[in-house]
Amino acid sequence: MKDETLAAKTARLGCATLVDAIGQVHSHRVPIPSMASPDPSRTLFGRAATISFMPYREDLVEPGRDFAYFFYGALGGRAPTPGQVLVLSSGGYPDVSHGGGTKLSRGDGHGAGVLADGRLRDFDQLRGYSFATWCRGEAVPRGGDAVMPHDFGITVEISGVCVNPGDYVYMDNAGGVVIPSASLRRVIDIAEEVTAEEAVAAKNIRVEATRPDK
Repeated sequence: MKDETLAAKTARLGCATLVDAIGQVHSHRVPIPSMASPDPSRTLFGRAATISFMPYREDLVEPGRDFAYFFYGALGGRAPTPGQVLVLSSGGYPDVSHGGGTKLSRGDGHGAGVLADGRLRDFDQLRGYSFATWCRGEAVPRGGDAVMPHDFGITVEISGVCVNPGDYVYMDNAGGVVIPSASLRRVIDIAEEVTAEEAVAAKNIRVEATRPDK
């Protein structure tokens, strides 16, 4: 299955159905609570490329290791594979900015969606980019005095959910889900079965509701 087809399938299935389906495959925590977006009508789907944030420490800041270093490192270079989702952990500060329209403009045209467990700045600017963005909400002040990018390409935690590089991440206005790549086909197959069963059940309920009382 191509990622473009997968994106359409997951958008049709929706977060709740995907969560129900993955619950039949894995017992670990997978749902991400609902978040904010510059454009809530846009769903997010793709392989996770992670950046770990940590509380800011002046003595650990290294020359040349700016946001661009971590951004391109996470995505695999300056010509990244399209369709990746840049996942930013909070570093313990989910209510401060972890980036904004200028820094994240690097992803425009690459299909690199963004899922941040912190706030982001410049919603008006982010809304105009080619990728979907979901985060904790919009921020005004910079957050560089509170958090800093620390590492990329490692396992991170987002809202209590473990995200490994290469996992599939889905997000819509109801919430999100993290699907291990090896389980993706099975989860989608189960989700489609759940959708079909629910459609039959809903039809039966409508028929039942129209029957005259005996």
